[in-house]
Amino acid sequence: MAPIRFLLNGEERAVEGLHPTTTVLNHLRYSERLTGTKEGCAEGDCGACTVVLAEPDGAGGLKRRAVNACILFLPALHGRAVETVEALGGAHPVQTAMVEKHASQCGFCTPGFVMQLYSGWLNETLTDRQAVKDLVSGNLCRCTGYGPIVEAGLEAGRHEHVADGPAEARLASRLEALRGAGVFSYEGEGGLWLSPPDVDALADTYAAHPDARLVAGATDVGLWVTKQHRDLPVLIDVSRVADLMHVEEAPGRLYVGAAVTHSEAAAKLAGIHPDLGELMRRFAGHQVRNAGTVGGNIANGSPIGDLPPALIALGATLHLRKGDEARSLPLEDFFIDYGRQDRTPGEFVAAVEVPLLQPFERFHASKIAKRMDSDISAVMAAFKLGFAGETVAEARLAFGGMAGIPKRAAHAEAALIGKPFDEVACRAAMAAMEADFQPITDMRATSDYRLKAAQNALLRFCLSLRGVRTRVAEVA
Repeated sequence: MAPIRFLLNGEERAVEGLHPTTTVLNHLRYSERLTGTKEGCAEGDCGACTVVLAEPDGAGGLKRRAVNACILFLPALHGRAVETVEALGGAHPVQTAMVEKHASQCGFCTPGFVMQLYSGWLNETLTDRQAVKDLVSGNLCRCTGYGPIVEAGLEAGRHEHVADGPAEARLASRLEALRGAGVFSYEGEGGLWLSPPDVDALADTYAAHPDARLVAGATDVGLWVTKQHRDLPVLIDVSRVADLMHVEEAPGRLYVGAAVTHSEAAAKLAGIHPDLGELMRRFAGHQVRNAGTVGGNIANGSPIGDLPPALIALGATLHLRKGDEARSLPLEDFFIDYGRQDRTPGEFVAAVEVPLLQPFERFHASKIAKRMDSDISAVMAAFKLGFAGETVAEARLAFGGMAGIPKRAAHAEAALIGKPFDEVACRAAMAAMEADFQPITDMRATSDYRLKAAQNALLRFCLSLRGVRTRVAEVA
């Protein structure tokens, strides 16, 4: 078994003996004594633990992204470089701007903000006020307020980052050497971590360990460890499986590999419809979007995942693989019941195939949550209607948060078929939803609220298509 080999603030590390579910945050703070990285929530919400990862981009350069160290498992650093706030030295343009704009009071959140803005500076995305706001959507400040922090981001963005191409190529080559070839296998304290490089190796590895837990960004599984203290003896990392990391366009279709992150998929999904772009902008926080994957959001079977309802409404097809066998099924059929999916031991999600919208089709998606940014949906609604003239020929109304699985509203759909999509038909469909759903009451919303919000989302879609301006807030 090999050690975990990575670069930490430019210095090589080889770590062994720790359990694979040791978080990067705990290793930094307790083993490396790099205490600038803070623990706030231990679930990827507050951003106090933000660090920047670098890895080869496959074209001789580097890809850099900010991630939450609190839910990232230590073996995920293998063959990558991680930078903490200590690497910036105290005089970086981002740090200088934070001081000059008075963007820190208690200072607990400051290192996380600095690293998040640093990632934006490296990627040259500190371009305007909205871009900076979007960038720090995964960082929580309790005392300073976001105004000075946004101003600091804008000021830092005025200092151009000039990449040293040869140096980056050398670093990429060094990281590839650290990564090595074949399946990376690490064992510590009775836990096993396996990281295959391609889909065939993944199929073989999963077949040999069908009870293993698949992880990519661990934005969900990480909480099983930090909040539920669950023991995960075998984990298979899919974040390096090159075959699962492609987004491909084909005539009338978009193929998204299961290991494509939300950040990487966002622009292509927005190309299908602007509502998908807005949905991805509001999907968790920036650091979570940089780590979490499209396949993970589907495979975990969550009834409140944001993407499945939208993809179901669009008529997406899911591609799975087990060993040498592959199969496909409509995405909606993958979800059987709460906690149950149509997936056998050793079978994994490989890709999702999304049909592009046709000229006679109309689409709408609404995320209804208590906060605009970095919040879990109370109701996720997505609709696609196909028209024959003024008549609804096809209706696909999909919801999250309304049942134990992402689910279509069959009775409401039937109420629309063969009718013009006017307010009369819409209200009939709204009434029919009562036969489709009996949502639960929990901390996010009551049952009555969820049903009313779902109904009103459809009404809003109807009124918008008919040119009626609505004043319904996106966040209820």
